[in-house]
Amino acid sequence: MIKKISFFALVLAILSLPIYTEEKKEKTIPPILQHDVVVTATRIETPAKEIASSVTVISGEDLAKMKKSTVLEVLEEVLGVDIIQNGGRGGAASAFLRGANSEHTLVLMDGVELNDPINPSRSYDLAHLSLENIERIEVLRGPQSTLYGSDAIGGVVNIMTKKGAGKPEISLSANSGSYKSITGSAAASGGTSKINYSLGVSYFKTQGISAASTSYAGNSEKDGYQNLDLSARLGYTSRSNLEVDFIVRSLTTKTEIDNYGGAYGDDPNSVQDYKSLFLKGQIRTLFLKNRWEQKLGISFVSSKREHENPPDSIHPFDQESGLFKSKLFKIDWQNNFFLHSTNTLTFGIEYEQEEGKSEYYSYGIWGPFSSIFPLQKATTAGFYLQDQVRLANQFFATLGIRLDSHSQSGFAVTYRLAPAYFIEKTGTKFKATFGTGFKSPSLYQLYAPTTVLGPIGNKNLEPEKSVGWDFGLEQQFFQGRLLFGTTYFYSTYKNLISFDFLQGYINIGKALSKGIEITAEAKPSSEFLVKASYTRMEAKDKEKNSYLLRRSRDKFTATIDCSFLEKWSLHLSVLYTGKRDDVDFSAWPYPQLTLPGFTFFNACLSFDLSSRLQFFGRLDNLLNEKYEMILGYGTPGFSAYGGFKVLF
Repeated sequence: MIKKISFFALVLAILSLPIYTEEKKEKTIPPILQHDVVVTATRIETPAKEIASSVTVISGEDLAKMKKSTVLEVLEEVLGVDIIQNGGRGGAASAFLRGANSEHTLVLMDGVELNDPINPSRSYDLAHLSLENIERIEVLRGPQSTLYGSDAIGGVVNIMTKKGAGKPEISLSANSGSYKSITGSAAASGGTSKINYSLGVSYFKTQGISAASTSYAGNSEKDGYQNLDLSARLGYTSRSNLEVDFIVRSLTTKTEIDNYGGAYGDDPNSVQDYKSLFLKGQIRTLFLKNRWEQKLGISFVSSKREHENPPDSIHPFDQESGLFKSKLFKIDWQNNFFLHSTNTLTFGIEYEQEEGKSEYYSYGIWGPFSSIFPLQKATTAGFYLQDQVRLANQFFATLGIRLDSHSQSGFAVTYRLAPAYFIEKTGTKFKATFGTGFKSPSLYQLYAPTTVLGPIGNKNLEPEKSVGWDFGLEQQFFQGRLLFGTTYFYSTYKNLISFDFLQGYINIGKALSKGIEITAEAKPSSEFLVKASYTRMEAKDKEKNSYLLRRSRDKFTATIDCSFLEKWSLHLSVLYTGKRDDVDFSAWPYPQLTLPGFTFFNACLSFDLSSRLQFFGRLDNLLNEKYEMILGYGTPGFSAYGGFKVLF
């Protein structure tokens, strides 16, 4: 007979497990960047001190302190990144890096691009990706097409999944709070010398806020959201220098949306369903006494977005529906030659095929309307070569060149140079980068069929191009426990693809972004860490001599992490976003206006009842700041959440 176990008895059993305690040792304060390694900047694990690129690393330890639940929430506090979202959780979300367009940010997962081929500009919607089974995030600013090809004009966001190791471990966590939000997740990981695994599942549901801001008339209905995220990473290592990894992730979401931002934008029954599947297999081998490393990766990414908006009491004569599907298949063969301790050569070949199709129908008082985008495909082949030089443990340089061939828009050549000079005695690093980037036209921009209103797609479009450079200084004090850095950047963009009502998509846009980034970190003790960053930026449309939309002129972030009384930890953060320009679509001819800046404070407190059970609480927007990321769209006010995590 199986006896029932009460929840109370289960908690007692967990608490009775032995509590892990460390042996008392002489306290030492490690320098902040002692063990930092960066992958995205060179496609090889490289010590941070050898990197000239402007890169921010959010480690697994950082993610654990924040207690945030999505990649989007984490990126909000990253230097040089502007985030916008159409309403609350699940609303379409974008990231701007150093003022570049959102489609100029290449989003990767384990090195595989997530940018959606069926989106009109081929951008990636960051609204849905949870932090379940995520090990770290790296944000690389500036043109990066030399290593990553198209779309990396403004920079790269690389999301890396967790690799299992050590004894088997199972974790369960749950939290709930404002807007009737609930989150539950479970994970299992472990590994031996031959096999490793990491599995995760998370579910989130919220009643949400109104996507169309309640500050305007006619908006009162809340827009809910649901998200189911499944992930797994499995690996095998043989004795013959062979490693095999398989990664899979699936997303299923349901988002209630409104017709538009501003007055009377509410819609009570407009729903969008989204599904995506990510698959990657990779083989890694070593030859020539470990001097030649090969990585062969094969990946597949698919997405499906459905939109249904039937008639309702507010819009009795209006209805619409849409279906958008895309697929991306990619092969990546990377070779690293460790020629000498002073020199590493990397070359690789990539091939990808993307496809997409869509159907959109609407009915209203002006009659029916349809927009059919038949299945279209495009292929891209790329070859890249990079050389890393290290001299006397002081001078480091990376030089790279790349050639890409797009099946419709032709060839693109990009290059990049990134030198750095480190003076160990004084803890000083001088750094600079100069590089170019490109973005091939999207499927929609190339092939969208002509309508009764005029042409749309243009098969003669050329790639968008950018040139960017930066230089900066990083200085350590007190044996690396205090760091200060500053970087000036300047980027220009040409051949930007714009839409003209008479000609459709054409290459006419020009833009520039320039500014300064300042960072500081202090670690006065092993239990206390302070970080701060400030960005002053000017991003302008050179054709119109006006500010680019939704990019903040100023951004300041600061965080404090401290541990006390052995079992308590506190994470505090403040974020200031300065003035941004936007467009008022409620008035003709759509005047450009300036949105005011805003500041909000967040706090997270954790308590370790034992080494296996943790309770935590999180407070967002403590001062209940009223603000808009996008004119007319709602944003959350003061929010409170609480939960626990248990390990087995």
